[in-house]
Amino acid sequence: MLEKQIEQALVRRVKTLRGMAEKFVSPNRRSVPDRLVTLPEGRIIFVECKRPGGKVTEAQARDHQRRRDLGCEVWVIDSIEMIEKFIMEVG
Repeated sequence: MLEKQIEQALVRRVKTLRGMAEKFVSPNRRSVPDRLVTLPEGRIIFVECKRPGGKVTEAQARDHQRRRDLGCEVWVIDSIEMIEKFIMEVG
C-alpha cells in the first residue's frame, strides 16, 4: 500500500465523522505534517501519513515535537488499522 492510499483512506474516514482532512502545506517550511484534520466542536489534529512501516524523518520528528510542546495533537498513521484506531479515539 502506498502513502497516497493511506491518505485517501484517512480523508474518506474523517468525512464519516463530519470532519475534513485537508492537505497541509507550509510554503516556507519543510517537514510539516501531511494533513490537517478538523473535526466538529473545533478539534484540530495534525496527521503525518506514511506507507506501512514507513518512518518519520528526523526533521519531521522535530516538527511533530514542537507542535506537541505547543499543545497540539499529532498522529503518525501508516496503516488502515491505525486509521481505524484514530477514528475510534477522536470520534
